[in-house]
Amino acid sequence: MTEPKSNVERLEREWRGGLGDAYVERNIDSANYARRGAFWQSIIDRTSPAKVLEVGCNVGGNLRWFIDRVPGGVHGVDINPRSIDVLRELVPEVQAAVGSARRLDFPDESFDLVFTVAVLIHVPDEGLAEAIDELVRTSSRWILIAEYFAPEPIVADYRGVPNSIFKRDYGAIMLEAHPELELVDRGLLTADDGLDEVHWWLIRRP
Repeated sequence: MTEPKSNVERLEREWRGGLGDAYVERNIDSANYARRGAFWQSIIDRTSPAKVLEVGCNVGGNLRWFIDRVPGGVHGVDINPRSIDVLRELVPEVQAAVGSARRLDFPDESFDLVFTVAVLIHVPDEGLAEAIDELVRTSSRWILIAEYFAPEPIVADYRGVPNSIFKRDYGAIMLEAHPELELVDRGLLTADDGLDEVHWWLIRRP
């Protein structure tokens, strides 16, 4: 097996393989998903999407809350093939595909709402701009990012993989990269919401 050419490729390989497979197995029956419903229902009420995409969807713990409210319009992408296989079994209503956050295989402005949950935190600096640009490019109106926050960047290891988790001010980074965007709201999700101290930003395209 050839060595990855960059830190981006190194981490994408980890998530396509054993690191991602192990994450799938830990989350197949997660009780946390049941606590996320109230948050996602509030986001659907505010954004009224007819078509939605989660980038880094894993096994559908978030997308399952969209099925009844966005019939026929729920899409998910994940870099790990095992996660997509499981998602198709657990939530077959989702139109799911394997893919990278840096290269989404959709036309411009394909979705009313595009979102991530704890995905950008695993994208190193040299790939972050590409991932953010793709979130913006594929959204026609709304973008939601829910990620670990730090006012100044922090790099740490994750599950024994060195330099693989990145805490940043993601809202500020996206708005600086795309000043045409508007921050509509932000908040914090905790264990009561089925997540672990995750900050979220709801952003609107003009």
